[in-house]
Formats: sequence, C-alpha cells, structure tokens
Amino acid sequence: MVSKPDPESPDSPSLPRRMSRRRFLEIAGAAAAGFVVASCTPNQRNVPGRPPGVEVGPNAAAPTAAEAVLEQGTPTVVGTPPPATGLSSKVAIAKADTYDRNVIYNAVRDMLDDLGGLGDVVRSGDRVGIKTNLTGGLGNDGPPGLTPMESFVTHPEVVRALVELVRDAGAKDVYIVEAVYQWGSYTEWGYDEVARDTGATLIDLNDTEPYTEFVHLPVPGGGSGLYETYIFNPLLMEFDAFMSVAKMKCHWTAGVTHTLKNHFGLIPARFYRLSEEHSHRSELHGPTEETAGERVPRIIVDLNKILPIDFALVDGVMTTEGGEGPWIRDTYGPIAPGVLFAGKDPVATDAVATVAQGFDPTMSAMRQPFIRGLNHLNLAAEAGLGTNRPDEIEMLGAGIDEVTMPFRTAG
Repeated sequence: MVSKPDPESPDSPSLPRRMSRRRFLEIAGAAAAGFVVASCTPNQRNVPGRPPGVEVGPNAAAPTAAEAVLEQGTPTVVGTPPPATGLSSKVAIAKADTYDRNVIYNAVRDMLDDLGGLGDVVRSGDRVGIKTNLTGGLGNDGPPGLTPMESFVTHPEVVRALVELVRDAGAKDVYIVEAVYQWGSYTEWGYDEVARDTGATLIDLNDTEPYTEFVHLPVPGGGSGLYETYIFNPLLMEFDAFMSVAKMKCHWTAGVTHTLKNHFGLIPARFYRLSEEHSHRSELHGPTEETAGERVPRIIVDLNKILPIDFALVDGVMTTEGGEGPWIRDTYGPIAPGVLFAGKDPVATDAVATVAQGFDPTMSAMRQPFIRGLNHLNLAAEAGLGTNRPDEIEMLGAGIDEVTMPFRTAG
C-alpha cells in the first residue's frame, strides 16, 4: 500500500495547515456573507427541501454532427448561459487511439503546449490534487473483452501522464484523490503502480486521513440551498492547484458526465445515503427520478464552486455510450472515440467533449442529452465557472469534426 502522511505528525493537524490564496479568498468571502467553515459532526448538516420548480422545454432530437451543434442558437430558458461576447476560453483536443504510455504522454504534453503550459496553474513547491473517476467499484466489469479502465473509469495512463507533467511544472506533492468504493479500486485498476512510479499519494476521500475529522464547507457566495454545507476531507482545502480527470460518458441523471460531474466523488458517500438499502450518495439524488433531475445538476455546481477546477482533462480514448456504467443495462455499451480534451476552463472543456458526443452543450432542460433534468453546463456557466458556448471557445489541436462520434444517451 502506498504510504500516507502520518496523522500524528506535528505537520498534520486536524484542520488544514495551509491553503492556497484562491481558496482563502473564496472562503473568506463566504464567511463575510454570513457563512461559517467549521469542523463538526455529520448531524449538524442541514438539508432544506426541494428547490422551486423550473421551466422546461419539450423533448427534441439532439444534433448528430458537430456542425449542427456549432450552428445551434442558445435556448432562452432557466439555466441559459450569458450572451456570447467572443472567444474567451481555450480547449485542446488530441487524437489517441490507444492507451500506450508514450502515446498518452505525448498527447497530454502536446495539449498542454497548445494551452501555453502549466505555469499559470502550478508553481514550484505546490501541492496538487488530481481527482480521478473510479465509479462503481470492483463489483462491476467492463463490456465483454474490455476492462473497466477501457470502458467506464479513468484510465491510469492518462493520470500517470498528467502527474509526470505536473511534476515537471514544479509540483512538490501530488495527490490522486477519489472517494473510492473500495481501496482495491486503486490497486486493481492500476493506480497503486502509478503512485509508486511517480511518487504520488493515493487518498480515499471517504476517510479523514491524513487528518482526524472532516470539515463542513458552505458554497462561496451562496449555492442551490439544498445543503447548508458539504462534508469534505480537509486535505482538499490545502491544494494550491486542483485538477479533474474524467471519463467521457453520458449519464442517466446529469445527461453527460465529464470533469464537473466528477466532483460527486469528492464527498464521503456514507453521509449522503437515504438509507442503508440505497446506493452511494442516493440522498443527493433525492427519492425520485424527478427530484434527481433538479438536485444533481445544482449540486454539481455547488461542489465546483467550493473547489474550482484549475485544469480539466477528459479521457475519451475508449469509453462507453448509453450510460455511465454497466448498471445502465439497456443502452450501455463500448465506444472508442480515440480522443482527449484538456483546458483550464472546465465548463468549456466539458462543453467541447459534449459537442464531440454529438450534443448541444447549451441545450435546455429535458432535451437531449439532458433528458431527465437541468443542464448543469448551463447552470455552471450562469454561476461564472466558465463558458459552455462553442462560439466562445477556441479549439486547438485536432479539429472537432475529426473527433466527433455521436453517443447514445442513457436509457
């Protein structure tokens, strides 16, 4: 097992000993608005009722080509992003038809070069957190002939490449983090080897290590109102830079799942279950599919406001369509777009990945691919986390038409 920091060390207090300037300003701003950051017990968490209803549009077929998406107008409904103001974000695109170590490293390196490097994200001596996506746990397998890494979880070679490049940028400590279903997910899905080879530390966010208790954090500037605070491992607040590396997929509730939705795996699952009989984080979804369609997109934005993504990387080399994992039985199946996306604006990065799936990232609620609820990309843009408008995004590297491969939606 990879060594972890000693919680008894003088350098490991029960609350974060250091936080980035960005994080300090965000939390200070929330406190000034009347919020409190505190380490406390789970029963102090407040769960207000369901949010007000929202306007939704009728069902409509999704575009099936990138050109159609790029020519779409912007819907004027709840959750619509701000008007276009010209190019404001950059997203790099790279082709990669294999998880060969050299191929992936070169692709990620070239995307970083296209984006101007990591100098504005990582500085010498920084502590960097990298959130991977290890959903489902060891009880789930990939489609016949494919591993979970080749289908529904982030491939370790993509994370390995990023860790090495983050080290080259000057990072002192690198942590690979996930609220894993079992520690064995790290072992069997290749992350122990990545950690050994790169000197990264693996962290299970379901636990408090290297500290002794969780922290409860409010949403800076206010959020959905669904939760007064969210529970986190304090280590997350110490990172000078935070990165999300997600699999490119559709999602039953969220429509698409890329780097923003990946934040669901930041919070310890046991505090967010409706009951022992329900699945991980079932409370976040609420008791019905209808409530989930309103709650999940809003919570995605809440979590991203608390811990913004400084660098986003989407693994679309091999993945699945029709759902986020094998538990979506009717439509789930393999697909190999052979592509990677990267950007310093996570909303833009997710939007470009959504275009490459054949969908409009600004689509209104209850329309493909957001067929069961709100479009969290619209909500994230509205919250100022980035842009999801293709006409505001400069796409670098491979052309979007070269990598577009229409996906089936989930269910």
